Amino acid sequence: MWYVIGTVAALLTSFGFLPQIIRMLRTRSVHDISPIMLLQFCLGLSLWLTYGIHLKDVIIIIANSTSLFMGLLVTGLYFYFKKREHLPDQRT
Repeated sequence: MWYVIGTVAALLTSFGFLPQIIRMLRTRSVHDISPIMLLQFCLGLSLWLTYGIHLKDVIIIIANSTSLFMGLLVTGLYFYFKKREHLPDQRT
């Protein structure tokens, strides 16, 4: 039973950024996103991943690796779209 709860929790948190990624790709906007929160979250995930590796706990390692990937993807999209917001309109 606890294994199922841990697995569901890992899946929910691992893919927690997926709705944000989809929204960012659809709207091409990052107005309401805090870059400090993204960086802080990615640092926390990196520490959790390090802890999981230390414990040799596969669930912690997989969950936090996936979450870190998603977090870094959101962070990359944030900086990409933020940069594009400041460029002059390219339409002619």
